[in-house]
Amino acid sequence: MYRNKTISVVVPAYNEETQISRVIETAPAFVDHIIIINDCSKDRTEAVVRQHPQYDGRRVVLINHEINQGVGGAIATGYKWSRDNGVDIAVVMAGDAQMNPDDMPSLLDPVVDDQADYTKGNRLVTGEAFRKIPKIRYFGNAFLSLFTKIASGYWHVADSQTGYTAINARALAAVDWDRMYKRYGQPNDILVKLNVEGLRVQDVPVEPVYNVGEVSGIKVRKVIFTIGSLLVRLFFWRLKEKYIIRNFHPLVFFYAFGFLAGLMSIVLFLRLIVLWVAQGSVPEITLLSWLFTFSVGFNSIAFAMWFDYEENKHLNPPLSARDVVRLPPPQA
Repeated sequence: MYRNKTISVVVPAYNEETQISRVIETAPAFVDHIIIINDCSKDRTEAVVRQHPQYDGRRVVLINHEINQGVGGAIATGYKWSRDNGVDIAVVMAGDAQMNPDDMPSLLDPVVDDQADYTKGNRLVTGEAFRKIPKIRYFGNAFLSLFTKIASGYWHVADSQTGYTAINARALAAVDWDRMYKRYGQPNDILVKLNVEGLRVQDVPVEPVYNVGEVSGIKVRKVIFTIGSLLVRLFFWRLKEKYIIRNFHPLVFFYAFGFLAGLMSIVLFLRLIVLWVAQGSVPEITLLSWLFTFSVGFNSIAFAMWFDYEENKHLNPPLSARDVVRLPPPQA
């Protein structure tokens, strides 16, 4: 237990035979349950877990998927186990040992202190991220983090793709885990669902860990477009669910008018280019119409975002100074 709270660590594992023992052995002593979800691994992941000296079916629990469900599906299985077994806080750690167990108390403290329902690691604020994280991942993460802010309503959340998180029993009970996105967009999807349920989220600085023997199956270019399209769908789902169905808010009018004006400005801009090329001079009426619709659309969307920011500010409280991780200085 940690400060009188039962703790489970959910470990999604797919082909992690070389790293899974390290995850088990480095888990802090206060962890009550290590839930390893073997997501139809093709290697010896299951055998390595069963042969590990700490495997007992009680503290170290192995759950085998009959069908590969992706990292999101594996996490959902671990969350449901934690919810159904009365766990107070469930922490997610990857099966490739890319998460520092020493950071776990920093993730747990805001949840234990009832400052947040869900905490997530932020690798981008330590000063080490740009040096340690592969550059294409770093910039891809920055791109997705920006759009996750807009889609989720958690405007102060960064490093959206980190999977090092802690969630309390209230949030475990509030979300329908069978409907969670099952692939690499899970961290984005869960933020949107937590926002709709009115749950508090905090970023916690954590150390970026790379080059510990992990083998990544992520194809960054493909993932960016896949998650990007997911974020568009989640954005409109959140507007519908939160601001129309559950509690109406006029910001939907600003977004609607902004998008309509934006589409009109695109049409007018194309017309402007065609007439300019055909006539050899700038058509003044079309130019003024384009400038007007572009300005109206931009301002409407900006106002909608500001309304959304204000509406969700209380769900994204700042981290207290006491809970900020004191990471060691960068090595030369």
